[in-house]
Amino acid sequence: MLKYLNKNHIDNQGAASMLRIGLGLVFIVGGYNKLSQLLDSDRMAGILSSYTGGKGYINEFFLDFLFADGALLTPWGFLTALSTFELFSGLALVAVLMVRPLALIYAFLLWTFVFSLPVVTTPGVETTVSTYRSPAMFVQMRDIALSGFMFVLLALGSGRFSADSRILTNGVNSEHADWQKLGLLLRLSLAAPLIIGGMFGGYPQIATFATYQPLLFVLGVMLVIGLRTREVSAVVVAVMLWFMLTKFSVEKSLIANLNGVKREFAFIAAAAIIVLRGSGNFYTPRDILERIKYAFGKQPQLAAQ
Repeated sequence: MLKYLNKNHIDNQGAASMLRIGLGLVFIVGGYNKLSQLLDSDRMAGILSSYTGGKGYINEFFLDFLFADGALLTPWGFLTALSTFELFSGLALVAVLMVRPLALIYAFLLWTFVFSLPVVTTPGVETTVSTYRSPAMFVQMRDIALSGFMFVLLALGSGRFSADSRILTNGVNSEHADWQKLGLLLRLSLAAPLIIGGMFGGYPQIATFATYQPLLFVLGVMLVIGLRTREVSAVVVAVMLWFMLTKFSVEKSLIANLNGVKREFAFIAAAAIIVLRGSGNFYTPRDILERIKYAFGKQPQLAAQ
């Protein structure tokens, strides 16, 4: 097993393909789930309320900004347009179309959910409206991780079997990407929700992936440190699959079940890439030691992972 984990079983193009499919599934499921409700007159009011209420994703500041009196934009129109873009962009990622432009858009767009989340954390302030009671960055840490994955995809490109590699990259494709740096970004992005879940999982709306919190914290810290990242990522894959299993309910439709675990498709893809490709040596214990030696005049001897 250790011998298997010490080999690189995919190249940069294989990593790009895995990552874009994992991310594409996130948006296909999320977009279809929202659109199916927005276009259903019986369910439309429910999803609009779930997005514009205290436990939704749009705070009062952005509600006033987007839907001011006399504005042409309505909550239904805004969410329908956003969900349509989400669905078709997810399909485009899987179909290998416009991968880099979409990765750039989503790398920043995913942060809007952090800025717009309705949150009340002021000491002594009580409200009768149900809203988020944890910091927005902690609640939305999974979306922040997805943003990191998008930056990796932006650098890698679309991978194999793509017209994008010639039309949109000017000949620069995954083969030219520096995996040492991208592996660092990938492992740090994957680590972030694990550490937050491990430290703050007892607070409202903090994702713990139905897993023992100290285990999440240890896995996240080991990824940050760069210690046994392949083995750790294999455990992360198992954690995500376990979480998906615990979320499954026979009382829900297929799309509702998938929507509850859509982000985990991207986490599984990212973790599997590290298992198969490694995460590089940047800022691992060995790299830091070599940098210290170099500071004292000794030439570094780094081996690519």
